Amino acid sequence: MRNPIADKAREIRPSGIRKFFDIVSEMDNVVSLGVGEPDFDTPWAVRDEGIYTLERGKTFYTSNAGLKELREEISLYLKRRFGLEYDAAKETFVTVGGSEGIDLAFRAMLNPGDEVLIPQPCFVSYLPCVQLADGVPVVIDLKEENEFRLTKQELLDAITDKTKILVLPFPNNPTGAIMDRKDLEEIAQVIIEKDLYVLSDEIYAELTFTKDVHVSIASLPGMKERTILINGFSKSHAMTGWRLGYCCGPEEIIRQMIKIHQFAIMCAPTNSQYAAIAALRECDQEVEKMKEAYNQRRRYLMHAFREMGLPCFEPFGAFYVFPCIKEFGMTSEEFATRLLEEERVAVVPGDAFGDCGEGYLRISYAYSMEDLKAALGRLGNFVRKLRSQQV
Repeated sequence: MRNPIADKAREIRPSGIRKFFDIVSEMDNVVSLGVGEPDFDTPWAVRDEGIYTLERGKTFYTSNAGLKELREEISLYLKRRFGLEYDAAKETFVTVGGSEGIDLAFRAMLNPGDEVLIPQPCFVSYLPCVQLADGVPVVIDLKEENEFRLTKQELLDAITDKTKILVLPFPNNPTGAIMDRKDLEEIAQVIIEKDLYVLSDEIYAELTFTKDVHVSIASLPGMKERTILINGFSKSHAMTGWRLGYCCGPEEIIRQMIKIHQFAIMCAPTNSQYAAIAALRECDQEVEKMKEAYNQRRRYLMHAFREMGLPCFEPFGAFYVFPCIKEFGMTSEEFATRLLEEERVAVVPGDAFGDCGEGYLRISYAYSMEDLKAALGRLGNFVRKLRSQQV
């Protein structure tokens, strides 16, 4: 029979995150720190609005771009929180999670052979989405000595005459790294000089644990017209299952993204959109409380790593830590597999986020302190056992 599978689909590697998640689902007594999903319930005001819209029968299609009221609230929120100004009608639209926005941006912007710069370690979807859009992913290996930030020189070294888009994945999954204003200003200078575009994934923008608020590269002079901003409600408002994100950017690009979205999706879930309006209007306090809890957990993990002598640079964003396990002479997958089998603790191997993640683990602290303490106790036992075997 004729081969039914497209070559580019066959060549895409399955997600390393889901691999361990599937293994854990079949095991008992496992403490999992592997999935980047808030352990908080969606704020009650959001759930209540979702329920109320169902009871009122508001279950019909919305416009392809999303509810007008939601797009207006998104624009107000971005201005209030990050100083960004987007036209709700022409420069903003609602997607099925941030991941759909990433996919749509590449499909709308890339011609075959266009290169996309992807700093790694990073979220697993960027590279396959580029490939599915017939683009060419070009990986930039980020370094721990730079706190996994993208430097101006690393960017310059990767640019060719075929480069079109830079993915800017900060705050970062899996490292927790952030880029401050000075870092972004240096990157923006290169982007403008080389006539490039940026896909800025800011899904963790609310989870920045420094005295300064998150800075979007789109807020810098000359960058709004070159930036596709991706954000959503999953991480900031504990709304992962509601599947709701949004994109903002130049009108011409947004219009083409909506056209693809129109044929592939139609519109984001209607009751989720109404719920998101409540999230933006009423839940700033709940977002802040969740952020404070994450920061407490972050500090606890950093203290625990210091106690067990496990090297880990201090992350100031998202809800992940990225400790180094190179001293044990195992691959990340070997370490994670043994930790799961021998101590019943699930983490994600660092190389699931790119080859330069080899020698690290991604540990999520989007879990209760009870789970974190239990898991870190078991991890400490495992580390001590490995070191005793090396003597």
